[in-house]
Amino acid sequence: MSSAKMPSAAQAADSPSSYTGSCLCGGVSFVLTAPLRPLVACHCLQCQKTSGHYVVATSVLDSNIRFTSETTLTWYRSTDNHDDDSASLTHCDRGFCRVCGGNLFWKPHPSDRMSVFAGAIDAPTHLSVVKHIYTESQADYVEIPAHLPQFPRDSSS
Repeated sequence: MSSAKMPSAAQAADSPSSYTGSCLCGGVSFVLTAPLRPLVACHCLQCQKTSGHYVVATSVLDSNIRFTSETTLTWYRSTDNHDDDSASLTHCDRGFCRVCGGNLFWKPHPSDRMSVFAGAIDAPTHLSVVKHIYTESQADYVEIPAHLPQFPRDSSS
């Protein structure tokens, strides 16, 4: 999941300075400190296979996430090869709750940022989706609003 432009000053003024979130059972809970990246919807096959749908996530600096409970947090290391090109093979970690199955985090390597899945953040978030990436892999039942930018692959490519 790539970076997106940060919110405007007016949007930032309406946003909280910190956010809380958790998995369904509460075994994983966290506090995020602003700023958070606007939401990006990722339609890659890995996101589909690990979540059962496409993923919508924000991103924060590693230093801006504090776990208040991580007793059930489990990390799965996977390749993050969206292009099926072994030369571009990288790794990422996917964080989930081993009790309730909550799909919560995505951490590329190397990076000082972590993506946090929007559904795990307690409302209100004041966040909004700004783009869709890897739309070449989107499921056939998904309709993407025409007003949002769409990228066949990662928008930074």
